[in-house]
Amino acid sequence: MDEKTLNGRINHLRETFKSGITQPLAWRRRQLCMLNKMLKERSQEFETALSTDLRKSPYETYLTEIGLLQMEIDEALRELSNWSKPKSVPTPVFLHPARSYTTFEPLGVMLIIGAWNYPLLLTIGPLVYAIAAGNAAVIKPPRTASAAFMAMANLLPLYLDTDAFFVIGDDTPNELILEQRFDKIFFTGSSATARIVMTAAAKHLTPVTLELGGKSPALVDRTADLKVAARRIAQGKFFNAGQTCVAPDYVLADEGILDAFVAELRSALYDFFGPSPRESADFSRIINQKQFDQLLQYLSDGEVVVGGEWDREARYIAPTILKNVQLDAPVMQAEIFGPILPVLPVKDMDAAIHFAQERDKPLALYIFSKDQATIDHVLSRTTSGGACVNEAVNHVVVTGLPFGGVGNSGMGKYHGEWGFRELSNARAVLDHGTGFDPLLRYPPYNTAKMAKLKTLMEMRTPAFLDGAMRLLIGKFGNLILRLVRPKAVEHSPLSSASAKKPQPAVQPDCVET
Repeated sequence: MDEKTLNGRINHLRETFKSGITQPLAWRRRQLCMLNKMLKERSQEFETALSTDLRKSPYETYLTEIGLLQMEIDEALRELSNWSKPKSVPTPVFLHPARSYTTFEPLGVMLIIGAWNYPLLLTIGPLVYAIAAGNAAVIKPPRTASAAFMAMANLLPLYLDTDAFFVIGDDTPNELILEQRFDKIFFTGSSATARIVMTAAAKHLTPVTLELGGKSPALVDRTADLKVAARRIAQGKFFNAGQTCVAPDYVLADEGILDAFVAELRSALYDFFGPSPRESADFSRIINQKQFDQLLQYLSDGEVVVGGEWDREARYIAPTILKNVQLDAPVMQAEIFGPILPVLPVKDMDAAIHFAQERDKPLALYIFSKDQATIDHVLSRTTSGGACVNEAVNHVVVTGLPFGGVGNSGMGKYHGEWGFRELSNARAVLDHGTGFDPLLRYPPYNTAKMAKLKTLMEMRTPAFLDGAMRLLIGKFGNLILRLVRPKAVEHSPLSSASAKKPQPAVQPDCVET
């Protein structure tokens, strides 16, 4: 697609948005229902596409893509009225009669750039919240997952309003797309590409949401249930052959239980995939030869204690556990994004915390322990986009939790109401009545006005009385103002130079709790 054609399509979306078509909740619900309908009617086509791209099983496709999307759509349909309602906040007494509230308005025309590892979830997921918030969108599915790319390019226009949504279904380069002006860019992918996206967005001061990745650690202490920890870490790591942004990237295990933990990992992998994972219908493949070749180099970065088999033509690398890995080895520098799991010994959890603190802030962090003090200590001393206790990866399934990174692992949060707000403009509104308009607020100023203003500004009322205060002051404002007993005012330019300086009002001491 050339620049002129692309410009024309984006301008058409912008005109659609300006017309107000996308704003009514009924229109938004209709689009969400059509997305749901597409996922139900075309599930077989999506399963075939993901099997072609990644050899995903139908079970994994439903569990990690189609099923999760349907959960998000169902929640958006159920909660959209609540999400979009104005949210009232208390108004300071001296501003009454007034009502203060926040409305959530659409941003405009968005650009959504999906990722290849979960191409449906990471393309259509952001689209769910773009629709819920009332935006129009340009949708760029990931070409790397070519079969899923074609499925979305062909099917999305059949179900969505094409005046408001445009799917880029050809090889239009990202560079050309990013030259255009958008009202929001939602990007999922690598940190390297994210920097390109941010640079392009800066030209138009376009806000961005970046869902990236990083080296997410799993910490296992002496008190952990090793069998449960091993099974949950193994499942989280080897879903989609390790090509998951929140997969445990490496394990920091207390040195006293390291060998026992590795034995449990070996047992878990046997239970999951049998004696030959290559023959298992539940183990995926690497996306392409380039990614495969990068992963293959990591196999020499430590002692292979489980797995290690590979087949380049089939893009197969067995679930692999590494021990005796040097900290400066390449496998410990970049996000692995494949079925290779280094397990490192640490003296204790303080050493594990120090190790995590010395590295970039990860997208996720996983703690396996039965000791609540240890759990609290780790959570208070580390930072990550999300975290699980005695679990791995599944925090992303809870739509009420914000999903996103921090620092190098991303910016912005979505899922559930967090997604709606991420793709909306929170607009502050103060609606001030005109029936009561005291001279107190207007020049000329004097000491008497200052005293009354100080009294009013220091008054605090419970939030639930805000409506009552608005009504009372609206009706009896002048009387209330006359009854207000001014507090003493310290010397100020408004005071007479010869006036005696009043004593400051007594304030309660601030006590730290």
